[in-house]
Amino acid sequence: MYVFSASAVATKALDGIEPGQKAPFIVYINFLDLFGAETLCKILIMREGFKEVEIEKRQLLTPEKCKDPKILNADKGLREALKTGFAIQLFSE
Repeated sequence: MYVFSASAVATKALDGIEPGQKAPFIVYINFLDLFGAETLCKILIMREGFKEVEIEKRQLLTPEKCKDPKILNADKGLREALKTGFAIQLFSE
């Protein structure tokens, strides 16, 4: 499991974000390979109507962290990614 901090430019108005405005994301990808996870992260963000995706930070979440009840209870994105394979969270600035 990888978690990414990314930003991208909106191509259309969405959730209070105007076209051309840069928006921050947290993306969880349940994938074993870093290159593949980064590629999926970019594709999923672009599919939501954004372009020029920049991955700013990346972190590997170990299987132990993904199974830790305290972390799972505190992190909704992680729980969703474990169920569906990915989770995207858009932050409003």
